[in-house]
Amino acid sequence: MSLENIRLATASKDRLSRLKHTTGITQWNVLCRWALVLSLADASTPLVREVVTDSNVEMSWKTFAGPHGDLYLALLKQRCVADGLEPTDENVSNTLTIHLARGVGYLGAHKEMTAIEGLIGAVTTV
Repeated sequence: MSLENIRLATASKDRLSRLKHTTGITQWNVLCRWALVLSLADASTPLVREVVTDSNVEMSWKTFAGPHGDLYLALLKQRCVADGLEPTDENVSNTLTIHLARGVGYLGAHKEMTAIEGLIGAVTTV
């Protein structure tokens, strides 16, 4: 995986598919952005350090990040440094992958995720 193309794990795709239905948000990238920020807001290190990105959902960095690519990249680099990693392309890419997977898990586990309000509630309670 690289920052040029982002591919989701099958488990993440399945959770996001349910979230797309319950929230009415139809774009993968929007939900992925929420998931990433939710995970980055958690200071703990993700337990899963390797994620198999085996689904058919793939998007470019530009699509994922939209007009705020520099901000997301800075957040990922800052997280690398906070975790004691050099912010190399490989480490930034891996940090994105594991935090995206964890964040999707957080969103998918949120009990009140029945509408867009539940998504907002999930992020504001962090």
